[in-house]
Amino acid sequence: MLLYITRRLLILVPVVFGITIIIFFLMHISGDPVRLMYGPNVPKEKILEKRIELGLDKPLYAQYWRWLSQVLKGQMGYSIHLRDSVTRLIKARIVATLELTVVALMFTLVFSIPLGVLSAVKRYSIFDNLGRFFATFWLSMPYFWLGLLFILILGVQLRVLPISGRGGPIWTAAGLQHILLPALTLGLPPMALFTRLVRSSMLEVINEEYIRTARSKGVQESVVIFHHALRNALIPVITLLGLRLPWLFGGAVITETVFAWPGMGRLLVDAVTQRDYPVVQGIVLMLAILVLLSNLLADLAYALVDPRIRYK
Repeated sequence: MLLYITRRLLILVPVVFGITIIIFFLMHISGDPVRLMYGPNVPKEKILEKRIELGLDKPLYAQYWRWLSQVLKGQMGYSIHLRDSVTRLIKARIVATLELTVVALMFTLVFSIPLGVLSAVKRYSIFDNLGRFFATFWLSMPYFWLGLLFILILGVQLRVLPISGRGGPIWTAAGLQHILLPALTLGLPPMALFTRLVRSSMLEVINEEYIRTARSKGVQESVVIFHHALRNALIPVITLLGLRLPWLFGGAVITETVFAWPGMGRLLVDAVTQRDYPVVQGIVLMLAILVLLSNLLADLAYALVDPRIRYK
């Protein structure tokens, strides 16, 4: 296991290097950052002065090497508008983003797995039909629209939950109240997809020979379902989890904007609006690294679910 983790971490090095190249050159292909920042009616002397100040007068390869050397030292440059270190800005926001993503993922798994198992056990029942209906319903809702509905119904009309901001750490009452609406907005659409996958995986597993053998030995039905069948049915769920985590991070950008959640997603939207390209580069790079690490964790979870899987 340790050798496998080491190899995967070493493979991540060239992947992250390739990501830095793509991020850097895409930002420069999109246009001159200084021209985008000031607009078309600014004197050329001022634009040239700003380009020299930001180091944009040098060749692209020199600019890239300068930025990469800063990244390797833990510095991602300085924000043009906020006049602060990009690394410091990300550190101040990353906790809120991870907090929102983890809580949304917990909502997804805690509700989708039992619902999927129950739908498979009670196949074609009223509960199964309702579960499939709501799965399709939630999956068809865009993040921004679902968030606006929650704000209108639960925040404005019923006034049961706050509609914006972060109330503090999640272990406090205010923090828990503030995170419920954005976490539900981010967690409900993928919950529908995971419910359908758990149901289909369980339907395949419960017809296997070892399940019938366990039942013939008199093993309790709950043990058969949750110990024997569910562990094998979770393997494709973990695969989907690794594939859907980038969607969660992408959805967090929209969700944080709708609920004014002070995370990296909202900072990214503000940076794009203000043409603050160092902040955009830093946040996109950090999100890419988080996605790569989450995929590694999903691979390692296979061995925990199925002991027959060994990494050598």
